[in-house]
Amino acid sequence: MADEKRAAGRPSGVLPDRAQPHDPAVERAVLAAMLREPETCVDIAIEHLRKPEVFYSHVYREIFNAILELHNDPKQKVDLVSVAHRLQTQNKLESIGGAVFLAELDGAISTTVNIEEWCLILKKYAILRRMIDVCSESLLKCYDSDADAVKLVEAIETDIFKIRNEEAESSIVEIRDTIEQEFRSLYDILEGKVEVGIPTGYAQLDQYTGGLKPGEMFVLAARPSIGKTSLALNVIRNLALPTRSPRPRRVAFFSLEMTAEQISRRLLCTEAGIPESVFWNKSFQHSDLTKLTSAVSAFKKAKIFIDPTGGITIAELRAKARRLKMKEHIDVIVIDYLQLMHADGRTDSRQQEVAEISGGIKTLAKDLKVPVLVLAQLNREVDKTATGAGARPKLAHLRESGTIEQDADIVTFLHRNREDAKEISAPDQSVEAEWIIEKNRNGRTGNLKLLFFPSRMEFLPAAPYSGSDEPPARR
Repeated sequence: MADEKRAAGRPSGVLPDRAQPHDPAVERAVLAAMLREPETCVDIAIEHLRKPEVFYSHVYREIFNAILELHNDPKQKVDLVSVAHRLQTQNKLESIGGAVFLAELDGAISTTVNIEEWCLILKKYAILRRMIDVCSESLLKCYDSDADAVKLVEAIETDIFKIRNEEAESSIVEIRDTIEQEFRSLYDILEGKVEVGIPTGYAQLDQYTGGLKPGEMFVLAARPSIGKTSLALNVIRNLALPTRSPRPRRVAFFSLEMTAEQISRRLLCTEAGIPESVFWNKSFQHSDLTKLTSAVSAFKKAKIFIDPTGGITIAELRAKARRLKMKEHIDVIVIDYLQLMHADGRTDSRQQEVAEISGGIKTLAKDLKVPVLVLAQLNREVDKTATGAGARPKLAHLRESGTIEQDADIVTFLHRNREDAKEISAPDQSVEAEWIIEKNRNGRTGNLKLLFFPSRMEFLPAAPYSGSDEPPARR
């Protein structure tokens, strides 16, 4: 057809002799509807199509742009004459086929009733063309011998993920259509039929926070050697082991400080209730072998994915997490710990780099719709403030960046007196600890009392929690 000869589609990459997916009849139909009933059809097209690139033909893109410009001008009306005049003033009328072509376009349909269906068809073809473009460009980049392979894979995955996310439509709804449904949802939560978030295994914490909620960034911070990794591993056990949760979750653990073997050994000994030291000093009792084999059996049924890459960048973490989400359907991500990560590019300061990492983690949680439990280091000021048990952490003590506080939905601190644990050796001996909820965007703050068993690296609630008692108030 005449207009097809004028069309200049996008480069077809690796298939130069084959046109990219499109339907000229549908493109004409959408524009014809916009010209015939602009009061309703232009808004429908804007809502569904958003940008002119949805049209394959550059001719139709120019006409679409002209209609949008007139629609956005309160002094103008959309009709054949005004569109032709707008294209004429831009010296584009002849290039699209002139006023005669516009008149022919107006007669391309008999009714506008199907405009929404036509828009959906155009969007489908536009997505396919974008995928072709991304894949074609990726092939060309792969032939570049100077390309950084890791960064290239991340860039390709980001482009594809962006296409997937951008096409998710949000619809405007009237509240009467959702209010009854939300009432039922709230009632189901009240009755315990629906989870607000994923239970951590620490009932008092869940009472405050509602558990680990999808899309949220949950920070657990402490000074070195306080036990934040141990507490995170305790949470992972509670989430993933069938013996500890009625609904075991799939957990991705990014450990920048420990190897996969060290993590596995720590989890195994904690679950068995056996100190690691008994293996080094040859004091292991064969009577404990049953506990150890039971722990092995429990973990063989768990879905815990460990990535021990040291110095991982936020781009690498995003790429790996996306693959785990798509392939293994992970429910929770745990990162140990934030300040050991690196930004993707050069930054002017360490504070700026940590800010970029923190923002990237929050974006990851939102994009994958999973909770991210991220460990963080506190600065030395917490030790200078006071001594011993009096050195209580605050938000200002988050090391190297205040943006962690801004990005996080929940910020908690693990606190205990280091000196108390030095004389502890028996598995049944413990010291007091606190899990301090310092920031909670959607709930209360407060302190939770814990008992820390140093020999087996385990944190337990200081007292059983019935769920009916009020959580202890923060000091």
